[in-house]
Amino acid sequence: METALKGSSWRQRALVPVLVYLGMVVAVISSLGAPLVPTIATVDHVSLSDAQWSLTIALLVGAVATPAMGRLGDGPHRRPVVLGATAVVVTGSVLAALPLGFGCLVAGRAMQGVGLGLTSLAIATARDALPAERSRPAVALLSITTVAGVGLGYPLTGLIAESFGVHAAFGFGAVISAIALLAVALVLPSTADRPARPLDALGALLLGVALAGLLLVLSEGGDWGWTSPRLLGVAAGSLVLLVWWTVHELRTAHPLVDLRLVRHRVVLTADVSGLIAGVGMYLLLSLVTRFVQTPTTAGYGFGASVVVSGLVLLPFSVASVVSSKVVPLLIRLTSSRVVLPLGCAVSLLSVAGFAVARGSLWELFVVMGIAGLGVGCTFAVMPGLIVSSVPARETGSAISFNQVLRLIGYSMGSALSAAVLQAHTAPGQVLPSNGGYRTAALFGCAAWVVAAVVTVVLPSRSAGTVEVASGTVRLPAQAGGTERERMAELNGPVRDAGSGG
Repeated sequence: METALKGSSWRQRALVPVLVYLGMVVAVISSLGAPLVPTIATVDHVSLSDAQWSLTIALLVGAVATPAMGRLGDGPHRRPVVLGATAVVVTGSVLAALPLGFGCLVAGRAMQGVGLGLTSLAIATARDALPAERSRPAVALLSITTVAGVGLGYPLTGLIAESFGVHAAFGFGAVISAIALLAVALVLPSTADRPARPLDALGALLLGVALAGLLLVLSEGGDWGWTSPRLLGVAAGSLVLLVWWTVHELRTAHPLVDLRLVRHRVVLTADVSGLIAGVGMYLLLSLVTRFVQTPTTAGYGFGASVVVSGLVLLPFSVASVVSSKVVPLLIRLTSSRVVLPLGCAVSLLSVAGFAVARGSLWELFVVMGIAGLGVGCTFAVMPGLIVSSVPARETGSAISFNQVLRLIGYSMGSALSAAVLQAHTAPGQVLPSNGGYRTAALFGCAAWVVAAVVTVVLPSRSAGTVEVASGTVRLPAQAGGTERERMAELNGPVRDAGSGG
């Protein structure tokens, strides 16, 4: 390993729990805005579309900050980057908790969005600072904290907001993030021995603006109109910047994201499937929370409170955590090539279940439990595939890019659910028809089918597919010695793909 934990044994034992807690805090805080949008609109006297920025701004800032933090975290500055970003989250949480008006709330939520880049750095830390037998399960668990935290954040947010007011929910975020800052300061190891690499400032700017533009299109499409010149102009400009960024990354000596790694079929599989799985996951979450809160006068729905709608997502969180414990066993019995499409298939089953069975709350609890198992299995496998396929110095950058793609997928899923439901809302009506939910669920089914196909078609053993299973890794015969040694250190014995062994 390039970095070893130093200090007392209690710091070594505490590292994984602290990293998991940090990931959960980031997930809970990032989801704080979602269930509170109607309440924020009422309290701050703004429209629902304006109040939606309390959620959108965090995603926008997270999309910009994540790749830059991932690159900085691959060098000697990981510890100050993690501590600095966590401090920004604490400050933003305090600002959002103060009753200073909607502008300060949005500014605080923007600062909280910086925390979305911390998960990839936590995964990179687990990869570098822990022995192989501990790093593999830790990486898998950290990968699903963003999933599990959403399900925990929704009911906690609703309960606190209903009991003490909307700003108290953000105050809760300040408390838990401050605890995370203290814990990380105590146990996070230094990476000062790593070589420094220059930050690709132009690449960070191009990617940040391009992603911000695309997320702006997805979040504002309903209000601006999907065919409006303004929307199409922002979309076209963002795509041009994305192409420019791609060309720049392939030509620069020190890219923000080494896109050459994406040519590795394992990394490409994790990235493409992560994007599509993000669409399917957030589409279902958006549909379920809105369906549960729909008044019964619409002929469907349960007229539930924010707390109840959040509790419906609790099985999703619990099942996703359970899946992280099941995945290592499944990989040992089969391989990661089997577990990844299996997770997509289980997720497909959950969305199909919502399409046909949503007449009672217990059915939705079952649906969300199945969804948690599927999404948890899918996301738990991805970081291991990436970590085992890229040089150690690129771990943080590669995983942060995967996180950015997931973030884009989340936004696309949320926007897609809203667009479909709006299309099934009759003129002059506020609520969509019940059939709109079925149609949206079918779109979700399509997303998971595509994700499953990607996980089956893209991987190729002859292209150097890595199997993180039973402590063994298969590499192409021409793999370089240094990389082979690193892979053996992470996963155990290394076998040549052409050796027949």
